[in-house]
Amino acid sequence: MADNKASDIKCYSPGLAGIPVAESSVSFVDGQRGHLEYRGIDIEELAEKSSFEETSYLLLYGHLPTRAELDEFDGELRRHRRIKFRIRDMMKCFPESAHPMDSLQATVAALGMFYPLPYSPDGSLDDETVRDVCLKLIAKMPTLVAAHARMRHGDDPIPPRDDLSHAANFFYMLTGEEPYPLTERIMDVALIVHAEHTMNASTFSTLVTASTHADPYTSISAAIGTLSGALHGGANEDVLHMLDEIGSVDKAEAYLNRKLRNKEKIPGLGHRVYKTKDPRATLLQKLYVKLTEKMGGDPTYEIASHIEELSAGTLGRKGVCPNVDFYSGIVYRKLGIPADLFTPIFAVARVSGWLAHWKEQLGHGRIYRPSQIYVGEHGCHYVPVDER
Repeated sequence: MADNKASDIKCYSPGLAGIPVAESSVSFVDGQRGHLEYRGIDIEELAEKSSFEETSYLLLYGHLPTRAELDEFDGELRRHRRIKFRIRDMMKCFPESAHPMDSLQATVAALGMFYPLPYSPDGSLDDETVRDVCLKLIAKMPTLVAAHARMRHGDDPIPPRDDLSHAANFFYMLTGEEPYPLTERIMDVALIVHAEHTMNASTFSTLVTASTHADPYTSISAAIGTLSGALHGGANEDVLHMLDEIGSVDKAEAYLNRKLRNKEKIPGLGHRVYKTKDPRATLLQKLYVKLTEKMGGDPTYEIASHIEELSAGTLGRKGVCPNVDFYSGIVYRKLGIPADLFTPIFAVARVSGWLAHWKEQLGHGRIYRPSQIYVGEHGCHYVPVDER
């Protein structure tokens, strides 16, 4: 083993668990109480009273907008929804089997070629450029997701409509149908609750990439790649696969017991921060109940709620409770959205939070360069290939 200082070894934390890597005023989580705030405002209050557009403004600028500020911000978002025809041409060349997250990561990275930023040796950008970048990314990502979702099936993408809200327009581009008011509101709240969550893996990717003075499109593309992993944003698909595998409420207990006996992870249960039920899971569960009042119940939800009930007496005592992924997929499927679009929708929401942290990173001028603990050999010599 390398002769590292004892103090260095003691500082080693796998996955950087518990190691602060930045200071931020964007959001706050109390994992013991199951409490989440955006800029000091409780997520439940935002979900009840705000909109995704207003929440995005709050995250980016640190305060709730006036009516005039919100109208201007919303109007600019609507004007930036369209994408270049060459981006659509590029998507036509993607294989039909391409996962929507791979398409989104590639097309977001490509945006940087169409909207190059002025070079600055210290990585700084003027306020107007920063605002323009944020507007473009928030506005265009739903269009990119919806366009690929249709083109992979041989259908033309549906152009965005300037007369619809962010959530309603996204749903319209995905389905070709203007949403009912309840559907629009549920989509809007789902975007709000996924918009930000402190220093998660994809946010850290944004900061690491941005710290090299890479352009913001590259930074957000890196975040999307990180979010695509099953241990981060991809878990919502895994929850639905689990519920479909269980099949009925009467099989839930045997499934759960088998998983516990084999010490296997149960999708949608447990979180690195929360030691009680994720407040976002509670909000999404309430959304689903509202949906059932209009569209009827679903056995998938009955299985999920039974799994939660059964696990409360075992895993719940250990702080392993439903996270945001446990109910999000059920809500999206009830709205008729395919499972492989769940994580792209996550990205469409989270881009506002990523950009808020990106803005904080600007001007810091310090590249992320963590150290390591070397555990390999020393003093080795090269051996010619014929003597090995």
